[in-house]
Amino acid sequence: MSRVGTLEQLAELIAAHGPAVVLTGAGISTESGVPDFRSAEGIWADVDPFEVASIEAFHRDPIRVWRWYGPRIHGLLAAEPNAGHAALAELERSGHVRAVVTQNIDTLHTRAGSEDVVEVHGSIAWFDCLGCRRRTSLDDVLAQLPHREAPECATCGTILKPGVVMFGELLPVDAFSRAERLVRETGLLMAVGSSLQVWPVAGLPAETLRAGGRLAIVNAEPTELDGEAALVVRGGAGETLAGAARLLRKGSSRGRPDAS
Repeated sequence: MSRVGTLEQLAELIAAHGPAVVLTGAGISTESGVPDFRSAEGIWADVDPFEVASIEAFHRDPIRVWRWYGPRIHGLLAAEPNAGHAALAELERSGHVRAVVTQNIDTLHTRAGSEDVVEVHGSIAWFDCLGCRRRTSLDDVLAQLPHREAPECATCGTILKPGVVMFGELLPVDAFSRAERLVRETGLLMAVGSSLQVWPVAGLPAETLRAGGRLAIVNAEPTELDGEAALVVRGGAGETLAGAARLLRKGSSRGRPDAS
């Protein structure tokens, strides 16, 4: 049975069973103003995702896809890392977090200073040519967008595909394989801001549990895996992670961990 717990208990769990692997979902980025997917104000509220964010739509009409993706990329880049992103970067530097596995494509973890980030749904940091397979950087694409609706490959002229996983595509094999290895090896998987409903990522906590590790969940709403967790903390990612980082920092300054 899970227990709904406190910041102090979360810090104790991290100190006792870390370094943690952290799995993040849309809930950590909503605090930076990035819309989620399923709410009434989410990104699919006014648009059919299979018309603008599927690989079939991209092959059929890449210009239409880019008319939606172009503004979205600018919106994601306008968002700033929040206290939760900053806390995870601090926890990585202090040795309490091994890596962040994220479902988010917004680069906020990297911009906050996290170094080991596994982006299992891809990222807006790069763009792929489906013609010659050349990869193009975000800066190069941003330089093109003021002059054309859809950026093109500098090598062959093919319209570039955003480096995110679209509907109808498989997750990147290397990234997901590493995510699986990380969650099997960790003593503590901390799921933050994720509904834990999107597969195959939703299956990662079970890998940790089967290997004998513990699961902690930080989320504002209940998840289907709450009953499997050693600890559930109800609350926002920013406040919760910043509080845990503060407690662990204080424990380190006293020369002992906060774990009992």
